[in-house]
Amino acid sequence: MIAPRYLIWPLLTLTIVSLVCVIAAVTQGSVALSLEQLWQAFQGQGSLLNQTLVWELRVPRVLAAFATGGLLAVAGALMQILLRNPLADPYVLGISGGASVAALLAILAGITGVFLSGAAFIGAVLSTLLVFGLAQGVGRASPMRLLLTGVVIAAGWGACITLMLALAPPQKIPGMLFWLMGDLSYAHTPWLAWLVLVPICFVLMPLGRSLNVLARGPMQAAALGVNVKQLERLVFVIASLLTAVAVTTAGSIGFVGLVVPHMLRLVLGNDQRLILPACALAGGTLVTLADTLARTVIAPEQLPVGVITALLGVPTFLFLLRRGRV
Repeated sequence: MIAPRYLIWPLLTLTIVSLVCVIAAVTQGSVALSLEQLWQAFQGQGSLLNQTLVWELRVPRVLAAFATGGLLAVAGALMQILLRNPLADPYVLGISGGASVAALLAILAGITGVFLSGAAFIGAVLSTLLVFGLAQGVGRASPMRLLLTGVVIAAGWGACITLMLALAPPQKIPGMLFWLMGDLSYAHTPWLAWLVLVPICFVLMPLGRSLNVLARGPMQAAALGVNVKQLERLVFVIASLLTAVAVTTAGSIGFVGLVVPHMLRLVLGNDQRLILPACALAGGTLVTLADTLARTVIAPEQLPVGVITALLGVPTFLFLLRRGRV
């Protein structure tokens, strides 16, 4: 089926903007590269330093940043549909807290690299199962029960994190804090994030009409023939998976899943067939730009990317709130 024209042009525009931002991110840093030097590095020519800088440092990090932003923005849009709450974001159900607790335990144990990411993913999955199991109770896991259970679980994870920071050896604390604020310094393997983001975007596209109806409420959706319980469960599982992979890749990066869907709905409307893929592109662009700023503002030192997204997200959200858009 051919997509309507009003869906194609915004996505094409966002794709072009995303490509420009990705190229700019690869060229900028403590050592700036020209477009000619970048092209030479892509062809395997030029200096060995430039090739190493592009292929081993910047390209993996930029790809990880883009995929992480896309995962968080799509997860945020899904959470807002599922909970029918404009303040919902990917971290509202405590998924990030579970991943953070597991990752901090791994850091305290001296575990690094891919095993640290594995620990974070296991923590996110366990937190998801815990929230869903407790919210299920003896009946249906309604959005309100999911939200309340997630808030309580998130508060519990927050207490665990505070306790670990208080008891951690002083030499471990900087690394733990940097991870909690979002860190792409060690995101050298972005392929898991891409292997999750791209297929899920294709899965969600045919569900756009059903999600449009679900966003209006379960009774209207059921009256129009939508299997509400099955769709809500699918949305919860997908949003949880997206969040778990994002946190595994880059730690806790806030405000992306909250602000990006709101901004896009303000500009593009509320058709989920357009909003969800647009969230993947716009969220990826936002985190890519934020990470570029984090690498360049005080170069050669680096800032946590979560600090940049918060500095960008807070005033943007307050502006939307002031305008009555949220």
